Amino acid sequence: MAKAQIKTANGTIVTVEGTPVEVASLVSQLSGAASAKEKKAKNYKLEPSGKNPPKPTPVTLIAELIDGGFFKKPKGLGAIKNALEEHGHFYPVTTLSSTMIRFVRKRQIRRIKDNKRWLYVE
Repeated sequence: MAKAQIKTANGTIVTVEGTPVEVASLVSQLSGAASAKEKKAKNYKLEPSGKNPPKPTPVTLIAELIDGGFFKKPKGLGAIKNALEEHGHFYPVTTLSSTMIRFVRKRQIRRIKDNKRWLYVE
């Protein structure tokens, strides 16, 4: 009869008695279960893997609208907001107005005043 004492990860001591084949298979099963749990624990990472694209920001989304020719004709902030909402991005007009001012200052877009409201055009 073969005899083995196994100490588990939580500190429990298990004594196994049987034929050498039975003891060896039980020891390999227990050590395999412990290593499988360790592998599962290692697969979960809290750090970003770098494979996911960055979140879209109003600046990048409006830059895409500019590249797509959206501003060939003058557009107001409401039209810009609606265009972004059609693509599933919801931003308040106050956020969009400051973003549009940045594009105006960089001279990537122009703005013109029409009946007390600003319109943006390329």
